[in-house]
Amino acid sequence: MTTPVVSSRPPVAPSRPPVRARGRFLLVCLLLAAGVGLLLYEGLLSSLDYFDTVDQALAHRAAIGVSSIRLEGLVDPGTVLSSSRGTWFSISGTDGRRVEVHNVGSPPELFQPNIPVVVVGHFTSPTSLVFDSNQIMVRHTATYCAKYPGRVHASKGTVC
Repeated sequence: MTTPVVSSRPPVAPSRPPVRARGRFLLVCLLLAAGVGLLLYEGLLSSLDYFDTVDQALAHRAAIGVSSIRLEGLVDPGTVLSSSRGTWFSISGTDGRRVEVHNVGSPPELFQPNIPVVVVGHFTSPTSLVFDSNQIMVRHTATYCAKYPGRVHASKGTVC
């Protein structure tokens, strides 16, 4: 019979990664999580469909400057002029103030006076009442008035 060999050395503990390597790994994970969070946050914000009414935009026009915004208002009757370079018209808010809109391109088929529209573009200067637009969105469903009651007043006294 053989006797087991007994070592005088103590058992070796499993090696742990150095603190420095664990710190780097946690830092990389934190940076990746922050990056993914930022992308989600920006993606959700850009998917929301914000717009200012004429009244809101004129109230903070200096802060808007020449930034691109979506502007909502009622197309004023008798102001629509079309040419080969685009369409000029004015939109008004509930307080009666007007913004002159110059849209490049052709307006949608349903575009006409006395309807609420949202135009995408920018003011020509922080103090200007002229709005350069590259897109007109016509709100033509019956649910628009139900969704935004009292936002736009038609010239004949009807409220949308």
